Amino acid sequence: MDGGEDRLFLGLDFSTQQIKAEAINDSLQIVNETAVKFDSDLPEFKTHGGVHIHNDNVTVTAPTIMWVKAFDLLLEKMKKDGFPFHKVACISGAGQQHGSVYWKTGTNKILRSLDEKKQLHKQLQNCFSIPDSPVWMDASTTVNCRELEEKVGGPLKLAEITGSRSFERYTGTQIMKISRTRPSEYKDTERISLVSSFAASLFIGDYAPIDLSDGSGMNLLDIRTKKWSPECLQACGSDLSQKLGDPVPSKQVIGNVSQYLISRYNFSPNCKVVAFTGDNPASLAGMAPKLGDVVISLGSSDTVFSWSPSHTAELEGHIFVNPIDSNTYMSLVCFKNGSLTRERIKDESADGSWDKFSEYLKKTPIGNNGNIGIYFDVMEIQPLVQGIFRFNKSDEKVTSFPPEVEVRAVIEGQMIARKMYMEMEMRGMHTGLDTRILATGGASLNKAILQVISDVFGAPVFVSDIPNSAGLGSCYRAKHGLEGCDFSEVVKNHPQPECVAVPTEGAHEVYKEMSLRYRKLEREIANQQ
Repeated sequence: MDGGEDRLFLGLDFSTQQIKAEAINDSLQIVNETAVKFDSDLPEFKTHGGVHIHNDNVTVTAPTIMWVKAFDLLLEKMKKDGFPFHKVACISGAGQQHGSVYWKTGTNKILRSLDEKKQLHKQLQNCFSIPDSPVWMDASTTVNCRELEEKVGGPLKLAEITGSRSFERYTGTQIMKISRTRPSEYKDTERISLVSSFAASLFIGDYAPIDLSDGSGMNLLDIRTKKWSPECLQACGSDLSQKLGDPVPSKQVIGNVSQYLISRYNFSPNCKVVAFTGDNPASLAGMAPKLGDVVISLGSSDTVFSWSPSHTAELEGHIFVNPIDSNTYMSLVCFKNGSLTRERIKDESADGSWDKFSEYLKKTPIGNNGNIGIYFDVMEIQPLVQGIFRFNKSDEKVTSFPPEVEVRAVIEGQMIARKMYMEMEMRGMHTGLDTRILATGGASLNKAILQVISDVFGAPVFVSDIPNSAGLGSCYRAKHGLEGCDFSEVVKNHPQPECVAVPTEGAHEVYKEMSLRYRKLEREIANQQ
């Protein structure tokens, strides 16, 4: 290993559509980015968006060996480009949350004795008892979700134990489904990994443990004791504790890189591997947050997450053990109707122009003269509703708004909902001038939208140019785990986000009243569905 100044930290992001590697130096400068896209770089697997959607339109999987082959291709690309693997001091990574991998009995012996002359996918091609991994998009386990909730005493009880009520994409019910419908394959499963711990296993040449943060997204981990919940395990599958292994803190060093990687790619024998985690927890780390910050990710789906010192069980949203500090929590609320809905309104009401969209936002008054729009183009998560609903200042339904009113209505309605559910999820938490809202994702480039966020939340909004927060967060977590210092020390050279919006005077009073109306109207809509 070269001297301290030459050290590199490698972060991997095994996402739905690609694997991406990112490397930083001790000054946190990004020195390498390499990606392999499943659809285009591995066309033989015939995936669309990285997955296979089955004929029932609810079962969604990905070929596990495709991920292994992509891993081979990624490292070979980096080697060809002259990446200095020998300088990497520590590695960590992220995986798409809720996906699961089923290792066949006897595979661990193969992982521990890999042949450096052969590609990894050729040695592991027959090592998965379930060759197609269920991923987060799968929605085929509704009956299993209801059974799990019933067996532990109801959805709120399950949320108290695991941080969330049962959702179809969560891993516990996926395991339950496989144990019931494919019992022989389940019996032949030696270890069950999440995508994150599966990826870490490829680096250490052994079964890697599941970390506490990603493990919180399974409906199996007791987030109070930081151990698997016996009653949840019993409900989902036999011998499940043994198949999962013991969970570990997210910043734990789980081993050194394998001899296979040392021989084939010239990694240093001293290179450590820190437990991999889920993509959302890694993204939190990549934003370099402080306790109490609120992160709003504005993408195809919108996500609001926060670093909080405690948790309260709710039926909306999710609580994870914090990947930065296992004694605190990460709260997360997800909304399906995000950027695609905003783009539709832009196309229909602003002639397809974001500039015109922004002009409409700037010239319409805060509160939109009392008009409220609720836009669920696809079935929303909370509430479970689909449809477009418009109300005037008297809460009477109307069929349409003028274009400029429609534009403000979609942004105000979405952001009121984001704040409302965040406060429900993190009971007692309220944003204010001392709160930092960290905005990321495509819409974070639109300052008119960010101004509405600032006005609704009553807090200043900051943005930073972090195109791959999960990969960067994995680099930070590698450095954090290796050095064992406070996370704030690790990210002290992180680029400071720019304050781009502060609350407009008087906005708080307008949105306080409007939020009460929004909540009442949304409840009425949900009750009518």
